[in-house]
Amino acid sequence: MKPLHLSPLHLAHFTAASCIGRGQAEMLEALRTRRSGLRHCDFDDVDLDTWIGAVEGVDEVAMRADVRDYDCRNNRLLQMALELDGFRQAVEASIARHGTRRVGVFLGTSTSGILETEHAYRRRDPGTGALPPDFRYRQTHSTFSAAEFARACLGLAGPAFVVSSACSSSAKAFASARRMMAAGLIDAAIVGGVDSLCLTTLYGFNSLGLTSAQPCRPYAADRSGISIGEAAALVLLEAAPPSLDADAVLVTGIGESSDAHHMSSPHPEGAGARLAMEQALRDAGLRPDQIDYINLHGTATPSNDASEGKAVAGLFGAGTPCSSTKGATGHTLGAAGGLEAVISALALRHGFMPGGVNTAQVDPALRLDYLLANRDQPLRHVLSNSFGFGGTNCSLVLSRAN
Repeated sequence: MKPLHLSPLHLAHFTAASCIGRGQAEMLEALRTRRSGLRHCDFDDVDLDTWIGAVEGVDEVAMRADVRDYDCRNNRLLQMALELDGFRQAVEASIARHGTRRVGVFLGTSTSGILETEHAYRRRDPGTGALPPDFRYRQTHSTFSAAEFARACLGLAGPAFVVSSACSSSAKAFASARRMMAAGLIDAAIVGGVDSLCLTTLYGFNSLGLTSAQPCRPYAADRSGISIGEAAALVLLEAAPPSLDADAVLVTGIGESSDAHHMSSPHPEGAGARLAMEQALRDAGLRPDQIDYINLHGTATPSNDASEGKAVAGLFGAGTPCSSTKGATGHTLGAAGGLEAVISALALRHGFMPGGVNTAQVDPALRLDYLLANRDQPLRHVLSNSFGFGGTNCSLVLSRAN
């Protein structure tokens, strides 16, 4: 079914914190110099031979006194991002224009603050097994915690919810916000996502045989699995004003699909992935040959890259430049869609396509123009893919306004 065509939305402000940097300038420098933020796992007491993308300084973030009940690694990472690149000030200006009830919050996450629960289980009462009295599930582990925390931090009173659809979560948050704006319920939205390192994902993905003992190598002939990262990515979405700066970025197309092929394995031919990309293109009113660059989901597992590669080749052929940035950032799970939307916006604004990091030889079976080095080139339209467990897929088209 053809999706309802809605007006493009303006990325009025955006920022992110990941293992390659905090804020636009640090992230741009890392992408330009092809610097990876991955390191051998030294998180908590994890005993796994794998690599992670940890954000520096999260443990040192001081939670504001009025939101201290929300203290957990996930919300500390989110608070860090709120203070980057003048994002809080941009939201305050939006509130001044629209009011506290007309600015929504739509975030994606996969595990939220589950690390707090993991730590709480270590402190159970030895006799009764009761969790410690200072453990606060609603403010920390609850999936809604991030949105509730953001509302409290920013003094908002509008609609808010969290999307938890595995690795497509924070891409789908854009779709949720746009529907609310199209319905006339809000005038602006904070969208994106946050996911932080925890034991559940590290041991869980390891038990599935999906983690690599080396830094991940998306689309490589010798790829062997993911490197789990963490990130917080935030975008302030508003209706596009009549006149825009030359470097303004818009969300012009969104496509969603659910192929429900398997709980943890992608459709072998990428059927749902292709459907999401096709819908995003139709929504943007674009042909495949009008996309200048594709930011691939590219997790570096053998099955995922093969599935996405077939879908991309089938729709775009072998001529559209593409790459995965997860070799630099790791797979940030529920935050990946938001983080890679920010990376795509930086690519559009600065006129370059980031080459895939860590990959030395592209899998010859995947017939794509996969970039192994950065390419400087003016860009008009970028497609960003986010595909999750259970076949939940989302593709975003981001475009320069001029």
